[in-house]
Amino acid sequence: MKQQAREVTVALAGQPNSGKSTVFNMLTGARQHVANYPGVTVEKKWGSFATTTLRVRLVDLPGTYSLTSYTQEERIARDFILTEKPEALVAVVDASNLERSLYLVFQLREMDIPIVLCLNMMDTAKSRGLAIDLEVLEHELDMPVVPTVGKKGLGKRELVHAVERAVGQSPRARRYIRYDAELESFLERLDARLEESRASVDSLPRRWLTVKLMENDEEARKRLVGRHEVAREGNVGDLVEYVDFLRREYIESFKRSPEKSIAAGRYHAAGEIVARAIEGRDFDRRSVTDRIDSIVLQPILAPIILAGILLTFYQATMVYGTVLADRFFPALQEGKEIIAGLFAPTPDLIRSGLLQGLVLDGLVGGVIAILYYVPIFLILFGCIAILEDSGYMPRMAFIMDRILRSFGLHGQSTLPLILGGVVVGGCAVPGVMATRAMKDEKARLITILIMPLMNCLAKIPFYVLIVGLFFSAYQGLVLFGISLFGFFVALLIAKLFSSYLVRGESAPFVMELPAYHVPTIRGVLSRAVERVWLFIRKIVTIVAVVMVGVWFFVTFPGIGFEREMHYDARLAEAEKDLYDTIAPSNRYARYLSGDSLVDLMHYRDGLNEAQRNAGEDAHELKEVERTFSTRNPAFFALANNGVTADGMIDPAAREAASKLKRFERKVRGIKRERRKEIIDASWAGRVGRSLEPVSMWAGFNWRINIAIISSFAAKESLVGTLGTIYSFEEGSQAGTLEQSIRRTESGWTVWHGLAVLVFVALFPPCLATLIMIRHETQSTGWMIFATIYPIVTGFILACLVFQLGPLLI
Repeated sequence: MKQQAREVTVALAGQPNSGKSTVFNMLTGARQHVANYPGVTVEKKWGSFATTTLRVRLVDLPGTYSLTSYTQEERIARDFILTEKPEALVAVVDASNLERSLYLVFQLREMDIPIVLCLNMMDTAKSRGLAIDLEVLEHELDMPVVPTVGKKGLGKRELVHAVERAVGQSPRARRYIRYDAELESFLERLDARLEESRASVDSLPRRWLTVKLMENDEEARKRLVGRHEVAREGNVGDLVEYVDFLRREYIESFKRSPEKSIAAGRYHAAGEIVARAIEGRDFDRRSVTDRIDSIVLQPILAPIILAGILLTFYQATMVYGTVLADRFFPALQEGKEIIAGLFAPTPDLIRSGLLQGLVLDGLVGGVIAILYYVPIFLILFGCIAILEDSGYMPRMAFIMDRILRSFGLHGQSTLPLILGGVVVGGCAVPGVMATRAMKDEKARLITILIMPLMNCLAKIPFYVLIVGLFFSAYQGLVLFGISLFGFFVALLIAKLFSSYLVRGESAPFVMELPAYHVPTIRGVLSRAVERVWLFIRKIVTIVAVVMVGVWFFVTFPGIGFEREMHYDARLAEAEKDLYDTIAPSNRYARYLSGDSLVDLMHYRDGLNEAQRNAGEDAHELKEVERTFSTRNPAFFALANNGVTADGMIDPAAREAASKLKRFERKVRGIKRERRKEIIDASWAGRVGRSLEPVSMWAGFNWRINIAIISSFAAKESLVGTLGTIYSFEEGSQAGTLEQSIRRTESGWTVWHGLAVLVFVALFPPCLATLIMIRHETQSTGWMIFATIYPIVTGFILACLVFQLGPLLI
């Protein structure tokens, strides 16, 4: 009988930029955000893989430089190891920067869990001329060492086997690094006292606890206090007081703190091990990264290069993304027609069924208006992935730190602002969450307060729509300018907040700049596709609900029975005029009244749609004509402008087709008037129009008002709401949203476009952001303030643009 595989838990630990997440993906096959940016993995992730005897649950711990309790990442990683007690640890280190990486490995070793050292980025180490003696390294560290290149999948099998052996390893004495003799004597005294209090510390790694207590680690002291209270009845002495006594004695004797001696001991041990295990280190040789940084971080060139890179990315996103979106749109329309085909044809020429209207005009129309931008997002996400994987993203933070300090912010504000969408679009929710790592409370609060001004990704479809309407020749440049506009307004407001609203001093900024790497095509594409998929999933949930709500908002309470009868009378009159204007002797006259007329109109719509889908393919067009002419030859001649299936012109059919076209124009006019009246009388129309006396100063009509109000829940619904409104108003003739707006808003000028862009750029992103602000500041007042001031600021600036702009020309 086959033995059942044992389930075990293994933790993956490592410093930021060690390639830990790529190793995680290599082992599990899971997709996860991977980048050369410190702290990119904020929460633990997990996946699984199997060996011949094990089913391994692999937990990806946050990247951290040590296991102290200063940051959230350090606490998450350490608490998981202490509480979950995984069967083994995989310590991922950067082979090209081994000395720095060993600092964390030494601390992991003290936690008394079997460790496998994953020597990642071996290709980078070799390119730098480093030769690592694996046997020496294994002997010095007393743990198995496996070389890997995570991004290429090299070393996977060896690493899996090493993990399998480590899990099955029997308990044995661990070999820890030895600190200087003076410090070790104090550690031994503390260890002896802990041995006496064994009942209170039994479940904690003894060596780890001893070292952490001497380091005055706050979390270790808390754990000791809690366990000591439980053991107090056993006449255990006060361990915390004894720890404080030992620390005072050490400081008085050697004139330095134990934590400094411990840190120095780790670095000294790392240096000695690296000296014995690595050959070919040339400290005078400048690396490729150093040579690149000498150019891209040069004080004068850095901002120019940064602006050029971002402008190039925007241009690529707008130009090529729009081309793809235009090619993608017919497929979306075809999907809508397929859904429309699921509904039985309505016998009414000016009305559709309520359910059909809800699905097609409400849900599908709104969602299609957003899905149009998926190709643009695909390119944008690909560009962001290139920035991350290449290692340039943290350089952006370094460059921007010089600017941020002048406006009362901190260098640590850069990552939250980038996540929030300072330059290339993001999401304010993770931006606000990322401020947790900031130790400067003043800068942290200001960063949170200006986060609503960032250009979150959800606003970009609206930007693309408006920019395409008014600035089609300069799309990339204008979109880039809007992003900079929001950023500069945020900086000015941050300066005001720093000077008059929030008090305190800023702390220094320290950040690691990782080595440059060439992004892989697979990595960039997989992350771009993954992010697009997450965006689509959000549409299907939040945006779909909002769109349905908007449809109800613009549909009800309706125009009443009398007005409906009025439009029925006008339609009946148009039908009578059609029938009366055609000679009774015309054999096609019988198709132009009653149910036959309704069937003919539906037939004509189907033929037109099929011809549009066929495009310019002559074979496809011929097949469409054959199919429809076979289905109903008389209808085909009428719908085909009097030309029969064999290509002959039928005079009677041409006369009837001409009358039919005039009738269709009348019907479209009646439908538009009815739809407009319904929207005007709807709850949405009432609210939107009630705001027009104020919003008119910024050039906003009631449609824009409704879209802005509905987008308060989620900015993704901005374009979707407009899509629903114009789809409802124009019906099957809507086309793309841009085309519908051009037809309906013929009086709009460039200043209408600029004003609404300015307002939306500063409008709060969504309710989720405001809720997160409340959570992070622990203040409802700050949440309300962060809601109101962007709206007021944006509206004032929009009014100035709309009112004063025309005067400048």
